[in-house]
Amino acid sequence: MNTWIAIAATVLGCYVVKLAGLLVPAGVLERPMVRRLAALLPVALLAALTAQQTFADGHTLVLDARAAGLGAAAVALVLRAPFLVVVGAAVLVTAGVRAIAG
Repeated sequence: MNTWIAIAATVLGCYVVKLAGLLVPAGVLERPMVRRLAALLPVALLAALTAQQTFADGHTLVLDARAAGLGAAAVALVLRAPFLVVVGAAVLVTAGVRAIAG
């Protein structure tokens, strides 16, 4: 039963957040600070998610093949490689490090 309470609370919370977003006056959304924040927030959230998935394993900090793959992707991005090349480099390096490490 606790699971259904959590699901109902999540549904209600999502609805309230969506409703709050619709009720914000248009003038507030046109402010330069709000526009800048709206542009940068998804990037910050994605970076945090990437860091958490790369360097964490439960409650411990790890440095493994995922970090090498992220490094390869970063190098490919600095070299302005296309997106598929960036992903491919990350995959190949991660797989290679895992194969070598056993």
